[in-house]
Amino acid sequence: MSPWFRQHRFALGAALSTVGKAPGSFLFNVLVVAFALMLPFAGITLLDNVRPLSEQLSVDPEISVFMRLEATREDASALQPRIRTILAAGGKANAANLEFVPREKALAAMKDRSGLGEVIDTLGDNPLPDSFRMRLDGSDAAARVDAIVEQLRALPGVDVVQVDSAWVKRLAAMLAILRLVLLLLAVTLGIVVIAVVFNTIRLQVLTQKEEIAVSKLLGATDNFIHRPFYYTGALLGLCAGAVALGAVALALLPLNESIAQFARLYASEFQLAPLGGLETAGVLAISAGLGLIGAMLSVQRHLARVR
Repeated sequence: MSPWFRQHRFALGAALSTVGKAPGSFLFNVLVVAFALMLPFAGITLLDNVRPLSEQLSVDPEISVFMRLEATREDASALQPRIRTILAAGGKANAANLEFVPREKALAAMKDRSGLGEVIDTLGDNPLPDSFRMRLDGSDAAARVDAIVEQLRALPGVDVVQVDSAWVKRLAAMLAILRLVLLLLAVTLGIVVIAVVFNTIRLQVLTQKEEIAVSKLLGATDNFIHRPFYYTGALLGLCAGAVALGAVALALLPLNESIAQFARLYASEFQLAPLGGLETAGVLAISAGLGLIGAMLSVQRHLARVR
């Protein structure tokens, strides 16, 4: 293994020497690639922060059934067994999740949560109706919720039937679309990164054409000639990925100030955090891999012409 390590150490040194000869050109290429990587890296950071929140949200459909204002407590009591029958058709656990909420309890909860108790007292009569709350369990709950809602709406004395977790499904659908858009964007910009590295290595090959020809005459193998260019491409991708991650992390600082003000309105301390160590290593490896792919394609194409 010692000759193998020695060869790669020499190739890495040759790549660093090439970078040192033209640092301005290398830095410019790093910035170009970093701009291409910045947008997908920002999307990955956003999804990484939103994913724990989406996993905590309950996707079990929650249904609220509101009675008409003129309905009496006896009407609500007579309706409760029929609601249990509808829920029991979907499973015993569903029937057990039924809760009756008297209008007095709903009004007291509104006063506590809104802080507008004095304003609500000026209304005189209680404007809230009696209601029922229920949660559907099971893997097929989302598929059955529409049929159950239609049956509940047909019951006498029912005014409104509301599916409270519909927004959770919309959020999940939006996240799925965002992941797909991010994937397409990452693929497109990945091709841009490969193209930039391809052109950079092509210029290096043309610049060192005579040196490569002499090395071939002295018996240098193709792998010996190729490795420095491979390391140069990988270094370009790695440095560009680090710059892109740093730019995204810096952009989070002013963005978190605005997010903190918005989150306080909902009694939350949510903030966007940079990628963790494992995620950072993963995206850096991807960016280095893109640089390596671009270098391999360029070397295999243009060194054949040199020969």
